[in-house]
Amino acid sequence: MNKLRLLTPGPTPLPENVRLALARDMIHHRKQDFKEIMIRIQDGLKYLLGTKEPVMILTSSGTGAMCAAVSGIFSPGDKVLVVEAGKFGQRWSEISQSHGLEVIALPIEWGQAARPRDVENALSRFPDITGVLIQASETSTGVMHPVKDIARLCRKNDKLIVVDGISAVGISPCPMDEWGIDCLLTGSQKGMMLPPGLAFAALSKRACDRAVSVKSRNFYFNLLKEKEKCLAGQTHFTPAINLIMALDECLKYFQEQGLENIYRKQRAMTRMVRTGVRCLGLELLALNNYTWGLTSIKLPPGIDGVKLLETASREYNIVMAGGQDHLKGKIVRLGHMGHVDWADLLAGLYAFRSALIRQGGFSGARDYLEQAMAAYQEVMHEVLD
Repeated sequence: MNKLRLLTPGPTPLPENVRLALARDMIHHRKQDFKEIMIRIQDGLKYLLGTKEPVMILTSSGTGAMCAAVSGIFSPGDKVLVVEAGKFGQRWSEISQSHGLEVIALPIEWGQAARPRDVENALSRFPDITGVLIQASETSTGVMHPVKDIARLCRKNDKLIVVDGISAVGISPCPMDEWGIDCLLTGSQKGMMLPPGLAFAALSKRACDRAVSVKSRNFYFNLLKEKEKCLAGQTHFTPAINLIMALDECLKYFQEQGLENIYRKQRAMTRMVRTGVRCLGLELLALNNYTWGLTSIKLPPGIDGVKLLETASREYNIVMAGGQDHLKGKIVRLGHMGHVDWADLLAGLYAFRSALIRQGGFSGARDYLEQAMAAYQEVMHEVLD
């Protein structure tokens, strides 16, 4: 049996020290040893999210943090602009509508990124918009939005910006304070190299001021109460204690390695996969504004993506993800985030090509692995500005 390689956009493979931390004996979440961990990991979380503000820890998936942001910062009846460029942009709209917000959707073709001028036009057309909801990385397509530029627009127009960084934090730069993000949230199962089950959110000072004026209707996902407990080295409710102990190990890794080096590796792996795919003669869904940590590959006509993924999993023990909604069966999403390295990606590219051929596709590429590896090494040896 081949080694299992999980090349999906979450969950991702776990480092050994994280797996060992998950196996430790239980501690009590209201006692001193837990408080010491909570206080220690705040420094690591602030470093990772690029903020001086407290980072709240929720026991949920990343969607829980999205719900907490919507219900905690906005009131029913508020108008928000939602960038809908994929499945998770649509999720912002669904969550907002479920909390009674009026959604102004900015629909974008899947595979394309938001354009700042379109956001600015929407803000001009609807001056009573109170906030903008957007993904840093749209996981369903592999697109990276120009969050830095859009955040600048939001500041200029005095609008809050809430960023879903679930597929960006720990993978590509998204510094909350430097970019002027009002709420940055993420989940544990992607760049943070943990199992699913934890979500994180940080609020700017003006987002906190806004939250104070909002009467939150959410008993569990209450960010202000979580912030109060966070400052005391606690969580509002019983947390996933073993995941927090493993988080302590992950944050040590980020601090020891340095975000610059981690981002370089993620960028190198992204270029590696994109180069390999092009050498195979295939098209990429996101041509320009592409995310790091995920590559969406268009499949040729007549190739069933569902069967291709089944073949790669059954024959090579390589697990990748398919498309969602109207892209189901039409694309393959090859993840390279979290605890993944170049050797995993060589195996993934080989399994992908082999499964493609078994499903009736064609590729005459001979040196696609060599070219992919050369692209990886090129980025790793680039001199940073």
